[in-house]
Amino acid sequence: MDESFPQQPFTDLGYHAYISGQKSYNGVAMLSRESLSEVSTGFTPLLGERAIDLDEQKRVITGVLDGVRILNLYVPNGSSIGSEKYAYKLRWLEALRDYLQVLGVRSQKSEAASTPHTVRLSAHVEATHPIPHALLICGDFNIALEDIDIHDPTGREKMVMATDLERQALQAVLDLGLADAFRKFTLEGGNFSWWDYRAAAFRRNLGWRIDHIYLTPALYTKAIACAIDPAPRKLEQPSDHAPVWVEL
Repeated sequence: MDESFPQQPFTDLGYHAYISGQKSYNGVAMLSRESLSEVSTGFTPLLGERAIDLDEQKRVITGVLDGVRILNLYVPNGSSIGSEKYAYKLRWLEALRDYLQVLGVRSQKSEAASTPHTVRLSAHVEATHPIPHALLICGDFNIALEDIDIHDPTGREKMVMATDLERQALQAVLDLGLADAFRKFTLEGGNFSWWDYRAAAFRRNLGWRIDHIYLTPALYTKAIACAIDPAPRKLEQPSDHAPVWVEL
């Protein structure tokens, strides 16, 4: 929960903390040396009432740093194929796509307001306008988009986090104009960001790559490195995820 977040250790190191948490399993946070602007949480600020039930779970936080909008996500897991949680995940991803489209329209209107010209957007353009040119989306996506993102993809179409519907839903988001920062620098398989705690999965590198950083073209060209850091996964009582980082 927000009131339980350990802010002091981070502020002592000179970081600003932006958090959206709750009891149990869900929550997102961003830490930055410089303060962020335009910070908001959830889908509701842009999608309105139709997203209220989706925002009961704290999974979305965004802010702007040096002209770059950062969108930090915790995509639902989906539990099992055909379950209510699986349907919720697909609906959540559809809402994410809608959110990004509205964000693009808002960005266009903001740019237009700074010029002497008036730009009128038709309903069609508002539904299809590309997302902001400087956008970084990161987080636990709970989806392995390609077979090489799974240590053993055999039967993956029947495994949550790798089903066709989940992949299609994420690809529909990426088709708005996003590229995988990690794949700019690493094309081969065997690189994972999550390993089960059981069956010595980490030691045997039986993992999945489900934590991603996606960039719009303007940022993709500026990316000079992106990698997964497995070192924290080796610590005592670690997270089952490893951090992914990008340098622009």
